[in-house]
Order: sequence, then C-alpha cells, then structure tokens
Amino acid sequence: MIEEPKRLRIARSPRRPTEAHIAAFAGIPTGFVVDAMWGSGAMDASIAPLPGLPDRVHGPAMTAGNRPGDLLATLGAIHLAQPGDVIVAEAQGYMGCAAAGDRVMGILKNRGGVGLVTDGPMRDLDGLQSVGLPVWCRGLTPNSPVARGPGTVGLPVIVGGIPVEAGDMIVADRDGVVVVPFARIDETIAALARVAEAERALDAEVAEGRDQVGLIGEMLERGDEVEWV
Repeated sequence: MIEEPKRLRIARSPRRPTEAHIAAFAGIPTGFVVDAMWGSGAMDASIAPLPGLPDRVHGPAMTAGNRPGDLLATLGAIHLAQPGDVIVAEAQGYMGCAAAGDRVMGILKNRGGVGLVTDGPMRDLDGLQSVGLPVWCRGLTPNSPVARGPGTVGLPVIVGGIPVEAGDMIVADRDGVVVVPFARIDETIAALARVAEAERALDAEVAEGRDQVGLIGEMLERGDEVEWV
C-alpha cells in the first residue's frame, strides 16, 4: 500500500545567487549565454514568450514541481518567492489545461516576482497582458487547472528537457529560455565577456563587407575534408 504523500514538499533553504550575479545577466542575449556555456542550456523551442508581454527576463529560479493538470506547487512557489525570482513551473508537458492564468500572475507580480516559465500552456491572455509580467510557455488554452497536489517547491524539476534547480539563473528572451546552473554562474559570467567581444568583432567585419565564412575557406584550402563531385 502506498503511503499518502504530503500535498507539498518544500525545500527549507533554497540557494540563491548574489545580487552581483543577477545583475551580470541584465540585457545579455540568450545566444551569448549559451555560447558562454559551450553551446548548451536552452530549453526546448516549444517554450516561447507570449505575445503582448515583455520578452526579456533574468533572475534566480524558484522551482515548482506540479503533477499534470495541477498548480498547487506553483502557488506554493509564488508564496515563497523572493523579489526578482522567476517561477519555473513544471507541468510535465501536459497540454490539457493551463498551468496558470492572469490572477496567479497578478499575485506573483505583487510579491515581486519578475516572470514565469512553464512547459504547459497558459490562459487569460488579455488578463496576462494587463498584468504585464513576461511568460514563456507552450501556448494557450482556456481549460483551468486544479490545486490538489502533491507537488514540490524549491526542489529539482525538468522543464523543456533541461534540469532546473532553485537558484539556477534563468535568462530568457525572444529566442527562448536558458538555464545557467548555480555551480556554473561564475564561469559563465567570466566567459560572457569573451563571447561579447568576439560577437562585436565579427559584427564589425560583416558590416565592413566580409563575404566569406573562415571555416569554409580553410576547409577548401586544405582540401582533405572536401570532396568535389
């Protein structure tokens, strides 16, 4: 016989980046962040920003692990969120009902949260646009969720194919959502400066008329990796 689980399991002291860590990601494109992590970290492309809302956010993750069709953990995560947090709400990819709606986002805004990411759909687009917090999700549906649990708050989740833990940095824009693991925040910040400089240099070359991709030119010159047919 399975023991009846508690409705919520909550991490006592979820870790959190410093304010300097958080500030270092302000205005940084997601592509730069991915490049700083050697080409990884982006959630599945189906998780996209909703129209008519801000399309950029960065902040520490507060995680909510929900069962399909449920949002109890999301409500718990919002209740325990700190100002500047991004709620990352696992819906296990369930598309049968919304992961949350406008009133939930209004409460998140009142608590100082800065956005929400989920692998389910949302509802109440007009209301969400009135609230004005950015949302990344898998679409829209008017079907409503329940709040029964069980669920988890501040514990690891998987959203968009990417593991997320409380305190990981979330950086999202029109291209998608990137997760910077807590343990890699410092190294990623250090690499961002190199990535940005390389991007600026290449942008300048293209603007000045560069018409070749160096890699292809080198391959053609060597000849050992190319076969003409």
